[in-house]
Amino acid sequence: MPKTTEHKEGGATVKVVYYVQKTLADGSHPFMVRIIKDRKIKYIATGLSLLPKYWNTDKKEIRRSYPGNAKALWKKLIDWQNKYEAAATTLVEADEQHDVLSVAAKAIEGRQATRRIKLLAYCDELSQTMKANGQLGNASVYRDLRNQLAKFIAEEYPQVGGDISFDKVSVRFCNEWENALRVTGAEETTLSNRFRTLRAVLNKAIAVGLAKAEHYPFARTVAEKHKFQVGKFNVTTTKRAISREELRKVEVLKPVTDRQQLAKDVFLFSFYCGGMNFGDLAQLRWRDLSGEASDTGYPDRLHYERQKTGGKFSLRIMEPAGAIVAAYRPFTHSMPDSYVFPVLDHAKHITQAQIKNRVHKVLGQVNKDLKTLGQLAGVATPLTTYVARHTFATALRRSGTGTAVISQAMGHKSEAVTNVYLDSFASELVDTAFEGLLYKSV
Repeated sequence: MPKTTEHKEGGATVKVVYYVQKTLADGSHPFMVRIIKDRKIKYIATGLSLLPKYWNTDKKEIRRSYPGNAKALWKKLIDWQNKYEAAATTLVEADEQHDVLSVAAKAIEGRQATRRIKLLAYCDELSQTMKANGQLGNASVYRDLRNQLAKFIAEEYPQVGGDISFDKVSVRFCNEWENALRVTGAEETTLSNRFRTLRAVLNKAIAVGLAKAEHYPFARTVAEKHKFQVGKFNVTTTKRAISREELRKVEVLKPVTDRQQLAKDVFLFSFYCGGMNFGDLAQLRWRDLSGEASDTGYPDRLHYERQKTGGKFSLRIMEPAGAIVAAYRPFTHSMPDSYVFPVLDHAKHITQAQIKNRVHKVLGQVNKDLKTLGQLAGVATPLTTYVARHTFATALRRSGTGTAVISQAMGHKSEAVTNVYLDSFASELVDTAFEGLLYKSV
């Protein structure tokens, strides 16, 4: 834009904001740089996000309960704001007519001048940022992508010196990597996950000005048939739900070892408690159980917060699930903060990383033992904790329960909309639906 001599050019207002209007796949909201000038607004993605439970809306700050390094995250946000404020100031000092797009372009110009980041380095940066934000699962996904790409680049592109620029991630590059992954025996779901994550990396890189949109290798529309199609992978899975009769076989099976007993109890407890995710089940504490059923003496209510999304749930504890927790009480209950199942130790597993690593390790053991139990019970479908979740949903659906109620019971709604609480009416519907697990055949 031409320089003006009639008046002093005004500056843009820049601020990093917690953008609740957008919800990411993990239930978090992103932090965005908001640029305002001449009543025009532009938002710039920072690549940083936070679960709502860790954000104090009134004080507009990160809560003390945040499991990551709050100071490090806050510093990154300030750095983002300072960078765009500096760009706005530069344009004002030059007395140059500009708009919000000019501020954004100026900031990117400065960023690109100081750093020419490549693909693997950016994957590292994203993974480290997610880890600092307490998003350990996502951090692991991006770290695994980086490691797989590094292996492929080292073998197929030795001339680039270990990393590759964004403009080299072409359709040909994607096709070659797909072929390399297939040679290793990678399944369709694995291929889909790898390329969806790579696509997300490129989208983030374009959003912050590190990559150019014209080099984007993935198809955005049906017309872009010449580009790489992530949707081509067959991610349909074989039957994962088992029948009610097969579930009964698991229920009456007598495990041989303590580990097999834990695996059986985890599977059945998950089924009777809404297909509960293993990570959530492993982190249940005795304080999360309340009440006492008059006929059994078992706890009659379970309250928990889903680790992945922050969604809060209140479920009725069916008698089979109550019997399971009652059996563990003499061994695991020492205080309200004690864990219900013998997976975690509140004195040993303190940090989020320690908890995640322990849960991941035990989950592998449980799934291995479940496959053995399934074979002993004569169940054709290989049993895993995920089969319990599928079986729960299928059982309710076949008993006539509506999809909306099943979605609430399983937390699907909270995957997209965080902090969803089941009100009394919804809880009553879910409680009634759970009766179908006991009295209706599949």
